[in-house]
Amino acid sequence: MGLSPDINLVTGYFSALQTSICDAMSKIDGQADFSLENIETPLGGHSRPRVLDKGQHIERGAVQYTHSIGAALPPAATDRNPHLAGKSFQAAAISMIMHPVNPFVPTFHANLRFFLVDEENWYFGGGFDLTPFYPFREDVIHWHQNALAACAPFGADIYPRMKTWCDEYFYLDHRKEARGVGGLFFDDWTEGGFEQSFNLTQSIGNQILPAYQPILEKRKDLPYTPLQREFQLYRRGRYAEFNLAIDRGTRYGIQSGRRIESVLASMPPQAIWKYNWQPQPGSPEAELYEQYLQPRDWLNEPLS
Repeated sequence: MGLSPDINLVTGYFSALQTSICDAMSKIDGQADFSLENIETPLGGHSRPRVLDKGQHIERGAVQYTHSIGAALPPAATDRNPHLAGKSFQAAAISMIMHPVNPFVPTFHANLRFFLVDEENWYFGGGFDLTPFYPFREDVIHWHQNALAACAPFGADIYPRMKTWCDEYFYLDHRKEARGVGGLFFDDWTEGGFEQSFNLTQSIGNQILPAYQPILEKRKDLPYTPLQREFQLYRRGRYAEFNLAIDRGTRYGIQSGRRIESVLASMPPQAIWKYNWQPQPGSPEAELYEQYLQPRDWLNEPLS
C-alpha cells in the first residue's frame, strides 16, 4: 500500500533541509549569517524566512520554509487543476536563491513543494536550476551530473523528462532566451504514489548542496573586473524579469497573501537594465549567449 499522504513528514524534511542549506552557505561565506524569523499565520500555518545579505561571497541568499493552511487554493495553483478550485488545503514549501558576489559564480535557485487537499488530491513539485554569467563548462556538466544522480534511482526516464521540463519552464519568451543552463523541474507529480514521490523529492533536495557547493567554493575567490561585475548586474535583470513576469511561485505567493517581503526575498539586491545592449562578437559575454543559453545535452558534452 505504501505511505498515505502525510504533511508532517514533508514539513519535517523541508525544515531540516533549510537548516542544512543555511549552515553550509553561511560557513562558506565566512562573514554574514542568515536571519531567523518565525511567523505564525491565522489559520495555523507557520513560515520561517531566512535571509543573508551583504556577505563576503553571497550578496543575497534566501532560504524560505513555509507550511501554509488555507481555505482555498489561489489561481496560480489551480489553473492547471481547476477541479481543486475553492477547496481547503495545506501546503509545504522550501525555496532558495543564492546571488553571489563574484561574477564567476553562478546564481542558483531551488524549490520543493507539496500540496495536500485530501488523500486523493495531492502533488509534489520543484526542482533546481543554474544561472551563470561567465560559465565554466566543467561546472555546468557537474551540475547536470548531480541532477542525474538525484533522478537515477527512480527510473532512466526521470532526468531527461525533468531536464526538458526545466529548459521549457525557465525560458523568457519575451526575450527568446533561456534564463540559464537548466537543471530539473517537475510539477503536479504523483507518480508511484506518495511514498515514491516523496522519496524522489528528498533525493532532489539532498543533491542541492553537492551540486552547488563545489562550484561556489572553486570560483568565489577568482579575480574579476568592474566590467565583468557590470555584466553580472545586467544579467541579474533577466532574473528579475523572469520572477516578476513568468514565475508561478511568485504569483502563488502574492495571490495567497503571503508576506510580500518573503515572496520577493529572492530578487537580486542590485540589477541594471541597458537599452538594446549587445555583446561584442567573440567576447566571453557573447559566448554565454551563443554556447550556454540554449538547451543542450550537457551529460554528453566534452569537458573542453
